[in-house]
Amino acid sequence: VQLQASGGGLVQAGGSLRLSCAASGTTFSKYTLNWYRQAPESRREWVASISSGGRTKYVDSVKGRFAISKDNVKDTVSLQMNSLKPEDTAVYYCHAKWGTIEYWGQGTEVTVSS
Repeated sequence: VQLQASGGGLVQAGGSLRLSCAASGTTFSKYTLNWYRQAPESRREWVASISSGGRTKYVDSVKGRFAISKDNVKDTVSLQMNSLKPEDTAVYYCHAKWGTIEYWGQGTEVTVSS
């Protein structure tokens, strides 16, 4: 099973990026899907999740700016990031969890310049 994240890059503050994560070797439909991020010299932080039933949750710092979504046919999970701030700069990781089974993507770097 592999999770392949993409979509990171350099953007100015106030801009937008859309991250995507594609699964191979499994299907996403039964998993809770998450995005985490890790800024330099910081702990990895949970950002957003979407349950198998489509319920979404967000860390307070991104509420109203980020939106997580999934496509169970294409086995992808996305994170639309709007109104980006310099403090959103981090490596973003997708994560899939079902019971005790979990997988991590390799990370995609997001840099927001002021």
